[in-house]
Amino acid sequence: MTLARYGQTDRSTTVLVLSNLATILFAIVQQWDVAVVIWIYWGQSIIIGYFNVRRMLALRQFSTRNLRINSRPVKPTRKTQRQTAFFFAVHYGGFHLAYLVFLFAEHSIASTVASAGVAMCILIFFFNHRYSYYYNRERDETGTPNIGFIMFFPYVRIIPMHTMILMGSHFAGDSTARLVMFLVLKTLADVAMHVIEHSRVGKTGLQGIPDRETG
Repeated sequence: MTLARYGQTDRSTTVLVLSNLATILFAIVQQWDVAVVIWIYWGQSIIIGYFNVRRMLALRQFSTRNLRINSRPVKPTRKTQRQTAFFFAVHYGGFHLAYLVFLFAEHSIASTVASAGVAMCILIFFFNHRYSYYYNRERDETGTPNIGFIMFFPYVRIIPMHTMILMGSHFAGDSTARLVMFLVLKTLADVAMHVIEHSRVGKTGLQGIPDRETG
């Protein structure tokens, strides 16, 4: 199934596009700088991690193929499920905590109006990913997803997003065109990774996943 065809059949993809368009609209109307927009995408990344933990803990059946804890293969038990979710939450959360320190040091938000707009956009993304979580949970229940893939994929998904964040300085300035270009490129990367992730949901075993270890 191609990305375009999948996107046409997945409502959560449409909602994600609309959420990104709302951010673009806010940014143009309020004349934000790229530094302000970066906060929104940090918030979105946190939301992705939050719902990923919920997804792992909600699995009724799952595969542990190629997953190791303390260098040992593990069985698909509730204990493994909780350990994997906890490891992800601590590791992913620690990464974003360090990122938060960087943002406060390099990209503080001075305007109260901008802060309110950022909060609104983050809230929109929260409802977007909440919708995506419930919309796609049924597909988890009808298959046997690999919990190692679920744990690992958010890191892959946010690479394009955070690459755009690191490239943000190249788009900085007063030009609205530069800002829109930055937002459009980020949106395309975001949607592409979203489609890739959910196109694999529910596949039994998810062959070809490399070994990964927790603990």
